[in-house]
Amino acid sequence: MSLVQAEIRNRIGTIAMSNYKKRNALGTGMIAEMLKALKHMEAKKAKVVVLRTSENNPVWSAGHDISELPKANQDPLPYNDPLEQLLRAIRHHPWPIIGMIHGSVWGGACDLAMNCDMLIADETCAFAVTPAKLGLPYNSSGIQNFLSRVPINIVREMFFTADLIDAERALNFGLVNRLVSQEELESTTYQIAKTICSRSAQSNMAFKEQARILLEASSLSPETFERIQQLRQDVYFGKDYNEGVEAFLEKRKPVFA
Repeated sequence: MSLVQAEIRNRIGTIAMSNYKKRNALGTGMIAEMLKALKHMEAKKAKVVVLRTSENNPVWSAGHDISELPKANQDPLPYNDPLEQLLRAIRHHPWPIIGMIHGSVWGGACDLAMNCDMLIADETCAFAVTPAKLGLPYNSSGIQNFLSRVPINIVREMFFTADLIDAERALNFGLVNRLVSQEELESTTYQIAKTICSRSAQSNMAFKEQARILLEASSLSPETFERIQQLRQDVYFGKDYNEGVEAFLEKRKPVFA
């Protein structure tokens, strides 16, 4: 059974997550299908892509499939992790990608949404970044992505508390571009996609790549990079990460040191 539904109509591509039995968790199988769909959209020259769910449910995506994370003593988010590959594919995709959000967005799915070029959401949307619930060291590219989209004090709140940011706050803080009613969500999203399709694809493609390059242009000294890597390593070799993953899999509240 396919975990993703993909189609192109009038040069508007749609990629819809369709595995609600696992709350659209971003596991290896689903990610592989999403990467394949993105390549198909590029090959067929869809001028804009809508990333959504196939049905409106309370959860848009539960985030990274925790069962696939290493339990201890290994980097849980290395460069070649499937989710990291998907995030890079979205950033490097030549066409604009619009996230259509109904329901709550958790953990790695929050990063997925933030990597979209635009987010159109309804009043059910909410966003939570959850590494503090797992004792997980987030990677630098993910943190940089949040810092480029959301005020620093809000990023700190999201990472420190791992609590949900509701729809109204998400709009006020710039997490989403537009907040509409559930009844208007699909029509509004596809009307924006239609408008983008009427504009110059060459201009939009050039702008998207320029913006990506400029946002990623900050440089780090080798010493600073090594310091960041050591900070992360201290966490995933520590007791909290092991306890956090085990508690999640055992469906209990973690007890951190």
